[in-house]
Amino acid sequence: MGRWRDGRGELVVHGDTAPTTVPLEIAASYRARTKGLLGRDRVDGALLLSPANSVHTFRMRIPIDVAYLGRDLTVLAVRTMRPGRLGLPRPRARHVVEAEAGAMAGWGLRTGVRVEIVER
Repeated sequence: MGRWRDGRGELVVHGDTAPTTVPLEIAASYRARTKGLLGRDRVDGALLLSPANSVHTFRMRIPIDVAYLGRDLTVLAVRTMRPGRLGLPRPRARHVVEAEAGAMAGWGLRTGVRVEIVER
């Protein structure tokens, strides 16, 4: 768990109701993590940055939701960040999921929820 390659997959959110599946872009290489969501006007689904424990929104065009995941893929915190912000590092976080602002609430993604990453 926790070693992925750049590519596509699905984020499965195991909340209070039936699991929710979200299209996922995986950024595991240094190059892909550095690029992240820069220059995009929208996000189709979510982006996983791994390994990562902090993010910034400098040069971003849209506000985003950020979920910090622990080693066991449990959500440690969810924050909404406007463009031009620097997020504080989360020492226990090993992975970060980014999505358009407001999307994570609709998926039931909140602190304490466990997620699953399925590669395609």
